[in-house]
Amino acid sequence: MAIVGMGLFTLGAEQAMQPIGETIGADITKSRKLLMVVVISFLIGFLITISEPDLQVLATQIPTMPNHVIVYSVALGVGIAVVVAMLRILFVIPLNLILMVCYAAIFIMMMFVPTEFQAIAFDAGGVTTGPMTVPMIMALGVGAASIRSDKKAGDDSFGLIALASVGPIISILLLGFFYDTSGTQATTTTAIEAQTTVELALLFVHALPEYLKEVGQAFLPIILFFLIYQQIRIRMELRQLLQILVGVVYTYIGLVVFLTGVNVGFMPAGQYLGEIIASHSYRWILVPVGMVIGYFIVKAEPAVHVLTRQVEEITSGFIAGKSLLLSLSIGMAISVGLAATRVLTGISILWYLIPGYILALGLSFFTPRIFTAIAFDSGGVASGPMTATFLLPLAMGACEAGGGNVLADAFGMVAMVAMTPLITIQIMGVCFRIKMALEPNVVRRNLAAADQEAIIDLL
Repeated sequence: MAIVGMGLFTLGAEQAMQPIGETIGADITKSRKLLMVVVISFLIGFLITISEPDLQVLATQIPTMPNHVIVYSVALGVGIAVVVAMLRILFVIPLNLILMVCYAAIFIMMMFVPTEFQAIAFDAGGVTTGPMTVPMIMALGVGAASIRSDKKAGDDSFGLIALASVGPIISILLLGFFYDTSGTQATTTTAIEAQTTVELALLFVHALPEYLKEVGQAFLPIILFFLIYQQIRIRMELRQLLQILVGVVYTYIGLVVFLTGVNVGFMPAGQYLGEIIASHSYRWILVPVGMVIGYFIVKAEPAVHVLTRQVEEITSGFIAGKSLLLSLSIGMAISVGLAATRVLTGISILWYLIPGYILALGLSFFTPRIFTAIAFDSGGVASGPMTATFLLPLAMGACEAGGGNVLADAFGMVAMVAMTPLITIQIMGVCFRIKMALEPNVVRRNLAAADQEAIIDLL
């Protein structure tokens, strides 16, 4: 179900969600009306976040706040962040400066909120940029940048996902000032026990209608918004509109099938595996096992394939999808290993996040601009439904079996997954810059020849 669902979703996102985002992004930028850019960008960010299934999964696992409070607070943060990102493209503001200001504010706020909210806030920022949000918001940036004619327009088309991940962190930290988490524990998934394969199959059959309804309700606002906007502003040809609507159907069916597979199959399996490993004397094996799972699981994230394909298209193969995927896999393996160590030891997440983000922001001054934007976008897309439905339950099961504080120690897995790609991909950019300095003629010749394999080796 995960394989079939991901295939249909990827096809639908390419055929529907990306054209919708690019068309609206180009239209509001071309209008040159600042108020229109602000209002439309906010509405898209807000509505697409409400439809993000990863956020719904995370919200159900946090008992300290009602689900709708979490969802709408995060959506508000994303809406404002998308507005800032679009204004950055219009006024050509460096991404790393905005990120430095935002993360400085975040780490100051973290000193005054409960420990539990520190991990939950970063997890919310990670899951927000999932399979629904990434295609739409990335395409919005591409459409906005396409109106500009300067050489840096392609670089600035990335970075929206990075800022869309920052907005929820700030909004959840603000909630931390008003909600008390003392005396509460996160709810873990109960491992499924079926006596026969028929009983097991029935679990999927019974869950399918629920996800048909859930994804349908999530899809409806953004689709209605597009239809109204296209009727008022865009007025596409009938053939193009029908092609997009068929793509929407593909996206809807794919997401329903994919979420049913991962939620019913992977979530209980992850929690059960974590419990079993952490209950034995060799519990430290959780670290290498988690690293292996992390290395391969990133390839199953739908939004990752959307990102790698779009990076190749925008850069005309300058940045190869294979090299980007390898960097993401390495970063994911490191992040899951660090998160597993934190689950077993109870080390504060700040000991990881503060040095990690200082290093990531520091690298932004030495790596090409496009690598910085892609790196911060990649951190968001790496933490998708597979992370929320398998790796997070894995950490929660291990933490509960080890007697730890689930809210403080298990939550933060998504935050770690979202952080390490920022470092690994920017290091890839630094290596490329060094290669350019040492052998500029070789690099230019290879790039001019569009030799993909040579580019991969150089990167």
